[in-house]
Amino acid sequence: MKIRVQRSGGFAGLQAGTDVDTDSLPKEESQQLKELVDSSSFFELPPVIKSRNPMPDRFSYRITVESQGHEHTVEASEAELPEKLRPLVQRLDAMRRSKRR
Repeated sequence: MKIRVQRSGGFAGLQAGTDVDTDSLPKEESQQLKELVDSSSFFELPPVIKSRNPMPDRFSYRITVESQGHEHTVEASEAELPEKLRPLVQRLDAMRRSKRR
């Protein structure tokens, strides 16, 4: 499984992102990411989740998952990110931050 998350926005309009190939991760970490994707029902989410109340300086996310020949991308603002998707985004963000060290 390949996962890409791109975050943009915030006060400075910065962009950050990470690409993860679960085949290159330790088995436990790979399994955790797969479970987070599954529990979020990622492939059933709409491609764009529009904000009901757009707010400046909020983050926007673009998440792409490729698995078993299927690819799906979801775009959502920080405020509209579905609760069931937040653990995946938080885990990927933590992985991105740990790579910078």
